[in-house]
Amino acid sequence: MSEDDLGEPVPLTGPARRVVSLVPSLTEALAVTVPDRLVGATDWCTHPADLDVPRVRGTKNPDRAAIAALEPDLVVCNREENRRLDVERLRAAGIAVWVTVIESVAEALASMRRLFAEALQVPEPAWLTTAAAEWARPVPEPVLRCAVPVWRDPWMAVGPRTFTGDVLARLGLVNVFGAGEDRYPHVSVDDVLAARPDVVLLPDEPYLFTADDGPEAFPGVRPVLVSGRALTWYGPSLATARADLLAALGPR
Repeated sequence: MSEDDLGEPVPLTGPARRVVSLVPSLTEALAVTVPDRLVGATDWCTHPADLDVPRVRGTKNPDRAAIAALEPDLVVCNREENRRLDVERLRAAGIAVWVTVIESVAEALASMRRLFAEALQVPEPAWLTTAAAEWARPVPEPVLRCAVPVWRDPWMAVGPRTFTGDVLARLGLVNVFGAGEDRYPHVSVDDVLAARPDVVLLPDEPYLFTADDGPEAFPGVRPVLVSGRALTWYGPSLATARADLLAALGPR
């Protein structure tokens, strides 16, 4: 019997052939790699753009009855993005659930390799091999200090022990809120300015920062608008995310 990233047993008697994904990143990974096996996804699963599968509501409020009706032999979740309560109730209903734990690029690569090899029993996809090679490249220099707001009103930022934080480090960026207890701390504009970042990265999700909404809050700091998918998703986008983010950052 296989175990998920939490060490919980996953009762599969063979390769999972009907899979519901409750994580946008994993939905894209499945849709690109084993499209015939993906039978359900959340309303927030936006990639691939032509994804056409039944929707089972959100990541935090999945419709468990709708999931059960799809008769999956596996539901894939993530410890951060999904609720333990939903995982427990799905398991209590006799549905196998695979929970991923992804707080770094290395964990993302290892977790997806296990998912494909053990739960789906398919060869490693080419995009995953490419992603591993891309993120093994040397860290660029010089190092820049950065802040990464992910919400405003109230302001929240990327903190320690996050997948995004590891992405930043591999891009040669030091997260000014990378220490402390809160993985996504509430901060003020004054907190950001006092930390003296060289750049403020403004992603387009979960909050949609734009040229007219975000940069004006941080006078004197260079704003960099980036793809939230490149910065926070682990899946096929990992194969191109490093190059895309470095291009957005520009010359140092």
